[in-house]
Amino acid sequence: MENEKRDYQPERENMVRSQLIPRGIRDKRVLQAMKEVPREKFVPGNMKLYAYEDSPLTIGMGQTISQPYIVALMTEALYLTGAEKTLEIGTGSGYQAAILSLLCKTVYTVERITALSENAKTVLDELGYKNIFLKIYDGTLGWAENAPYDAIMVTAGAPEIPDPLIAQLKEGGRLVVPVGDRISQELIKVVRKGESYYREDLGGVRFVNLIGEYGWKE
Repeated sequence: MENEKRDYQPERENMVRSQLIPRGIRDKRVLQAMKEVPREKFVPGNMKLYAYEDSPLTIGMGQTISQPYIVALMTEALYLTGAEKTLEIGTGSGYQAAILSLLCKTVYTVERITALSENAKTVLDELGYKNIFLKIYDGTLGWAENAPYDAIMVTAGAPEIPDPLIAQLKEGGRLVVPVGDRISQELIKVVRKGESYYREDLGGVRFVNLIGEYGWKE
């Protein structure tokens, strides 16, 4: 009960001030979203006290909520203006979807683990996010019914960029995805220009594995 009553706002502001700005996160809208979304609501009860630490946290079922800096870095890389239709692959706790929802028009988020998707929906509904749509599905296949997307974010490490996600990217669209082996990856940004795709390496990361037809096998 004590954790439920605690005011985490000072910790959110300190997270932005000490973890994000010094590492080069500059987008004011991203920084504001990180200040607003209550990260503690998206972690298990016994982890709430650690919600704003500079590290990923376990959320059960072999999955994690990403380190705040990585959430901000990947979000900033999408260059969201508020008008975008965005696809997220790997709903997890729902925290990243909540951040995205403040920065774009609609968020479509796909999760293969039923319990995680249901838990995330419960929290997102309780917090009043109205522009997030969830689906339980193989995320490596994307969500074709709502394509094309202005922005796509993948929050799990893939052996290669899944072809369906590339196909669902709009002209001028941005895709951010960790690509590498099962242990570590490089964060790759892809921008579509006509039939060409331009890649940029944003640095080393470590994510859980992206499981699915165009990802890793279980």
